Parts: sequence; structure tokens; C-alpha cells
Amino acid sequence: MAAATALSFCPARAAAVVVLIVAVLLAAGSVHGGGGAGGGGGRGARTALDDVCSDLGGYYVTPEICASALCGDPSSRCRAARGAPEVAALAAGLAAANATATKASIEAALALAGDGTEASASPPTASRADARRKGMRSCLKLYAGAVPALQWAAQSVAAGRYRGAREVLQAAQYVALGCEGMAGGEAALPRENDQFSLMAIVAHAVVASMVGP
Repeated sequence: MAAATALSFCPARAAAVVVLIVAVLLAAGSVHGGGGAGGGGGRGARTALDDVCSDLGGYYVTPEICASALCGDPSSRCRAARGAPEVAALAAGLAAANATATKASIEAALALAGDGTEASASPPTASRADARRKGMRSCLKLYAGAVPALQWAAQSVAAGRYRGAREVLQAAQYVALGCEGMAGGEAALPRENDQFSLMAIVAHAVVASMVGP
């Protein structure tokens, strides 16, 4: 009551208080809005990556899977892409890089598996180990063919040529699955094989979205 009485006897002061309250509310709204849409990665800040990833449902790739694959490396500048062509180039480049890394991992695993001359192994164990080695060698041949093809695809996408690259990436989706069958299951292969499988699926979806079905 006392505050109301004071304001009623001082119209100028009452007006000043109202102006001050409005100014505070406007400032608060401005700060809140800046946090949501600023360049610091707020919730309202959409990027080219967000736009591309949100449009891949027809390829059974969710926005979360897309972003996880393309931004898996903490040092990745995935959200700095300035348009869909740059996102596509990033995806194709990562597919080629993943295939190269997977090929190297399989070569290392095959070297560790030995040459099949272990004297201490029982016949059934030796037979399983030999079958696994043969499967991994066949798998290695798949990657030996896929790596240069994917490198070509990455160069083509970077140059804005999508159609041939789309077909290469589509075929690459079956490399990891074929390797699993050859080597006797996912557990028999380095984890990079499974990672490449996801990357190939996402990269194909991204590049295919540039040209349509």
C-alpha cells in the first residue's frame, strides 16, 4: 500500500519504474534469443548438416545416425559445412577414409592370426583358425577393390559429380556385410568393419539425396 501511495503521488517516478521493467524484460528476451540462435551451437542454430541429415528418412537414416557418423571425430568440422554439397563431400571423403582404415586393420589382424603352422593347436581349433584366415583374406580383397573406388567417388562428389559416386557408395554398403559372412561373423573382424558399414550407409544416403532416386 505504501509503495502504491508513493507512486500515485509521483507520476514521473512511476513512469520511470515501468520503463525500467520493460527494458529489463526486453534485455532478458534478447539474451535468451541470442543463446538459442547464435553461432555458439545453441538449440536454434541450424546448420547445413542438420538440413541434410533431417531429409534422409527415405534411406532409413535418422538425423541422429547421420550426425553421429559424420561428426564422430571430435575434431571434425562437420557443422562448418556451408551447404549440402560440402556435407556430401564430407560424407564421401569419410567413407573412403574409413575403408582405408578398415583395410589396414584387417591386414594387421591377419598378420596377428599367423600363417596356420601353429603346432600346439588341436585339429578342430586349427581348422577354425584356418577358415577364419581364409575369410579375412577374401575380405581383404573386397576392401582392396573398394578403397580406390571410394577414393574416386570422394573426388567426384567434391567436384559436384554425384551419379557415378552414388552407385559406388551403394555397392560399398555390402562390403562390410560380405566380410562378416566370409570371416564367420562380426566378432571375427576388427571393429572398423562395423564402423565402415554405418559410414557407407550414411554416405550413400547423403550423396543419393543430392540427385534423388
